[in-house]
Amino acid sequence: MSALLTATCAVPAAGAVLTAALPAGSTESRRRTTKIVALAVSAVTLALAGAVTSKVDPDGARYQLTESYSWIRSFGITFSLGVDGIGAVLALLTAVLVPIVLLASWHDADPAAVTPEGTFDGDTLEGRRRTQGFFALILAVEAMVIVSFYATDVFLFYVFFEAMLIPMYFLIGGFGDRAGGPESARQRSYAAVKFLLYNLLGGLVMLAAVIGLYVIAQDQGVGTFDLQTLTSAVAEGRLQLSGTAEKALFLGFFFAFAVKAPLWPLHTWLPNAMGEATAGTAVLITAVVDKVGTFAMLRFCLGLFPDASKTFAPAIMVLSVIGIIYGALLAIGQKDIKRLVAYASISHFGFIIMGIFALTSQGQSGATLYMVNHGISTAAWMLVAGFLISRRGSRLIADYGGVQKVAPVLAGTFLIGGLATLSLPGLAPFVSEFLVLVGTFSRYPAVGIVATFGIVLAALYALLLYQRTMTGPVKAEVTGMPDLKARELAVVAPLVALTLLLGVYPKPLTDIVNPAVDATLSQVHQTDPAPAHPVAAVQDGSTRSGGEHE
Repeated sequence: MSALLTATCAVPAAGAVLTAALPAGSTESRRRTTKIVALAVSAVTLALAGAVTSKVDPDGARYQLTESYSWIRSFGITFSLGVDGIGAVLALLTAVLVPIVLLASWHDADPAAVTPEGTFDGDTLEGRRRTQGFFALILAVEAMVIVSFYATDVFLFYVFFEAMLIPMYFLIGGFGDRAGGPESARQRSYAAVKFLLYNLLGGLVMLAAVIGLYVIAQDQGVGTFDLQTLTSAVAEGRLQLSGTAEKALFLGFFFAFAVKAPLWPLHTWLPNAMGEATAGTAVLITAVVDKVGTFAMLRFCLGLFPDASKTFAPAIMVLSVIGIIYGALLAIGQKDIKRLVAYASISHFGFIIMGIFALTSQGQSGATLYMVNHGISTAAWMLVAGFLISRRGSRLIADYGGVQKVAPVLAGTFLIGGLATLSLPGLAPFVSEFLVLVGTFSRYPAVGIVATFGIVLAALYALLLYQRTMTGPVKAEVTGMPDLKARELAVVAPLVALTLLLGVYPKPLTDIVNPAVDATLSQVHQTDPAPAHPVAAVQDGSTRSGGEHE
């Protein structure tokens, strides 16, 4: 049995412990050592995640590179890992983004020169430990997210689905954006608590559903939390859930995933969390952690509760399209750059969830690609926004103007991120958004038509943001703004390159993802709607008429 999956999860976890245990960063050299160690750990994790992805055989078993270790025998709980194409690419996305986030956040945890109370915060033990804590928490999030993408035991998934809230809570509340103004500490605390409470509520509802599923399965002789065993038992009729029980369990799982995704109207924690967090932490939230919610809809909701998934699909489609339009409209009206990106992400998650519950191969393939492409493009947009904010010290759009004249590279990369967000053809999100809309229209044409207006609204908020911050007269406050530095270019360059590459050549991803999508659709006994062929029908009718005439 290969231990590659375990190693991929264990390296960032061990790295988090090692980073936290390093000597306190009382000097710049010690802080630099901490950062280099964390970056090296993330690079090793990236290599391992790449190796996992390369070993996935698209035509192979449903779950590959499987590992299983005994954990809580009395309840049939195991530490079981396995990977399909969808989990592999999302774990790889996580492994790609974490070193980029670490580089982008290189100075975010350095002690500030002077605290609001007038003391140097590097003089205290807490101030000296900030760097170790910050980088250790990022690695801990990476480890927990990767376990969630690889877990094939329902209880194991639940544990890490909830556990990742703890480091994220401290990243939001303890290491927030220093451009938030004098009320920043209070606002960070509020955002962190709101994030935690919303997601804990979702997790508690899911825990009740997990227990309910186990009790029902045990009564029918399938007393296990193993996902493969449970889905096989459902498919073969050995595990039969009554209509009411299946719907209740589905809603318990889906509620937790919809909070984390986030789906309207369970989204309200996201703008607060992304607005008050550092740019790097905001990327972890929307590009990494939130993807666990949409991924779990595919793996658990559709696999374990196929009939309930089809029953609730129309309602979820309506919520998704509301989220698309609602998020885009509120993004247009934002005065805060980071909150604008947050509302744009709510709109994008509407597209992802819509693609999943369209229950078509194009929709689900597009939704999976959207998870990856949104992660890359939003990371680029948010991180460049973070560089911009750190230079000016303000998140307000009105405080900028004419930046492209003094920092053209920064403005150019910000434009690419914005164009990717509005799904410009040739950039990565276009392919995924097109597939989602095609897949949706084939089954729910009215929903597909309404969702298309989200593209128009995306053009408005992305281009208006660029116009208001980057063009026009140069404001006095940005006159001396420096352009992107070498470290910042190293952050942005791979994201821009991936956005361009996947925009023109998404085949490497689709080759891995599509077989897993087909397997997911087969679990819900769903096929793509038969296309209408009026021309063929006319020709067929003419042939039959001709034959009868003869």
